[in-house]
Amino acid sequence: MSSPAPYDASSAPHHASARPAGPPGGRALAGRAVLALLLGAAVGVIGTVAHRVEWAGLPAGLALALTLTASTAVLCRAWSGAVTLLATAAGWFLAVQVLSASGPGGDVLVPAQTVGYVWTYGGLALLAAPALLPRSWFVDDGGDGAGPRS
Repeated sequence: MSSPAPYDASSAPHHASARPAGPPGGRALAGRAVLALLLGAAVGVIGTVAHRVEWAGLPAGLALALTLTASTAVLCRAWSGAVTLLATAAGWFLAVQVLSASGPGGDVLVPAQTVGYVWTYGGLALLAAPALLPRSWFVDDGGDGAGPRS
């Protein structure tokens, strides 16, 4: 029987996943910001359309829309930091404001009622909250406290 040859790291294939994880470069950050802007706009549209849905007399649509908004904000903050969070908030705000205007027949999707105010101002607060949280909450250190994984 022969013993296995020692591992030679120089002969191993180099993949993109083998690079150490660091902050994204300018081009990658700009691409992520555009994707975050589109994601924020999509969440704003979905939430604006769904926020008035009631189920058994409870504002289920509002709860789901706010949950989706908060989870999107946390995702984008963890993904690439404040730039993508700001882009998400801009897309969300733009979508909500455009859809809040009265339509050609005078109909509005976001009425000047409690549910409309909670959706608009509550969504903005949920988008701003992750910006106020410590950066360390959004760093993946592998669970051992030794810093970012490479």
